[in-house]
Amino acid sequence: MNLSQHNQFSSKASQLLSWGHWFTFANIGLALLISLSYLFADSPPTTYIGITYMVVTWLSHTSFIAFLAFVLTVFPLSLVFPYPQHIRGMAAVIATIGASILTLDAYVYFNLGYHLNASALPEIISLLWHRLTNSPALTTLLAGSIVLLILGFQLTVSNFTWHHLGRLKQFKFARYAGSFLVICFALSHSIHIWADANLKFDITKQDNVLPLSYPTTAKSLLAKNDLLDVESYEQAHNVKINNQGINYQIPTPLAKCEDYNAAKVDILVFDNDEQLAKFVASKKGIYKNQQFLQPTDHSDMLFGLVYGLPAFYKTDIIEQQTLPVWQSQRRSVEVFGIDELSFINEQAHKDSAIRIIKATENTTVRDDTTEFFAFSVSQNSNEIVTTSTLYSSDKFISKVNGLIQPSDILATSLGQYLNCNTLAEQTMLGKNLYNKSNNIGVNYSQGVVIAYKKDRITLIDRDGNFRNISAAEGFSIEQGLDIPFLVHSIKKLKTFSQ
Repeated sequence: MNLSQHNQFSSKASQLLSWGHWFTFANIGLALLISLSYLFADSPPTTYIGITYMVVTWLSHTSFIAFLAFVLTVFPLSLVFPYPQHIRGMAAVIATIGASILTLDAYVYFNLGYHLNASALPEIISLLWHRLTNSPALTTLLAGSIVLLILGFQLTVSNFTWHHLGRLKQFKFARYAGSFLVICFALSHSIHIWADANLKFDITKQDNVLPLSYPTTAKSLLAKNDLLDVESYEQAHNVKINNQGINYQIPTPLAKCEDYNAAKVDILVFDNDEQLAKFVASKKGIYKNQQFLQPTDHSDMLFGLVYGLPAFYKTDIIEQQTLPVWQSQRRSVEVFGIDELSFINEQAHKDSAIRIIKATENTTVRDDTTEFFAFSVSQNSNEIVTTSTLYSSDKFISKVNGLIQPSDILATSLGQYLNCNTLAEQTMLGKNLYNKSNNIGVNYSQGVVIAYKKDRITLIDRDGNFRNISAAEGFSIEQGLDIPFLVHSIKKLKTFSQ
C-alpha cells in the first residue's frame, strides 16, 4: 500500500516535471518576445561579429533567465507539493509576476538606459509617476491589460501543455531547440572572452543591455554611448573620449518668448583673485556663493559660460561659427576679450541684453545693469574641475543649495531675468538656478566627462577609467561606479547631438 502511494507520488512528480519543461519552453518564447525591446533601446552594433553576439546572447541569456526562474520556483514546488491543479495555477501566477517584472524592466531600460535596481529607485519612481500623472486612465488601462494578457497566456499554456502532454512528448524539436540554446550560450561567452581580451568594444559595449548580465565598466559605458575613439585605441592603446565628428543639432522649432522682460546682465570674468577682490570691495550689496564649479581649462569654461552648453559641442560650434540660437534683436549677447568667440559680436546688437567680459581691474558694470555676476578663472591646472566663489548682485544666488556651473549663469540670465525660461531649457544644458530642483549636473572638459551628484563628482578620463572626488574638499572618494546616474548624465550630455 505504501509502495503504491510512493509510485503514485513519483508518477505525479514525473508528470509535473515533464509538464514544467514544456511550460518553461513556452515562457522562454514569451521572454524572448518581451526582451526584443532591449535590442532596440540602444544603437545597434556595427560589425557582423557584434550582430552575431547580440543575437546569440539574446537567445541564450534570456532563455537561461527563464529556465533559472523555473528551477528556483516551480521545480521545487512540484517535488514537495505534487498536486497538478494547484501547481499549474501557482506556476501561472509566478510566471505572470516574472514576465510583468521583465516588461517593467524593459520599459525602464528603454526610457532611462538602465535596469531596475535599488540605487535608481528615485529616477524610476519619477519616470513611472510622470507617466501615470500625464495620462492616468490610459496608463492604468495599458498596464492592467498587459498583466491580464500575460496571465491569460500563462493559464492557456499551463492547461494546454498539461492536457496535451502525451502528444507533446512525441515532438523532438524541443530537444534540438534546447541543444541549440546551449550552443548559443557557450558561443556568446566565448565571443565575449575573446572581445574582452582584444578590446572589441562593439561587443563589450553590450555588457549591460540584458538584465542580470555582465556588469558595465566605465569603458563599455562610454563605448555604448559612442564616446570612445575606438580606432585610436586599437592602434595606440590610447582610449580617448571622442567628441570629434559630433554635430551640434539646433533644437527646432524654437519656443517663443512671449513674456520677455527687458533686462541687462553683465558677467565679469577676472584673471585672478586679486582683481576680483578689488572689484568686490568697490561694490555694495554684493553676495557670494562658494560652490561655483568650473573647468580649469579656461577655453572650455568660457564656452560653457557663453553658450550654456558643455565643451562637448565646442569644436563643431566654433568651426561652423554657430551663434547662440536663443538670441534675437531684443535679447542678444556680446562678448569682450574672448577672441575665439568674437564672431558672436558680428551680429550682436547695440547695448546687448547680456554682456560677457574678460575683465580687468578697471572694468565696471553698466549703470543700468539689472543684475551682474563676477568670478575669477581657476588657477589650478592640476585638476579637471575646481570649486571657487561666485559673486552676484542677486541675493537669491547666495542661497542656492548645491553646485553652480558657468552654464547655469547664462541659463538663469535668459530664463529668469529676461523671462524666457522655456527657451533656456530648450537650448541649454545649464539650469535656471531659480528652478533648480536637484543637485545633479553634467559637463565636459579636456576630453573628460564630468558628472556631479550632490557633493560627489565623477570623472571619466580619456583612458575610460573613473574616479570620484569631493566637490567641497577635492579629496578622492572610494566609491563604485554609479551606472544609472552616469547613463543619465551621458544621455543628458548628448542631448543636442541626437
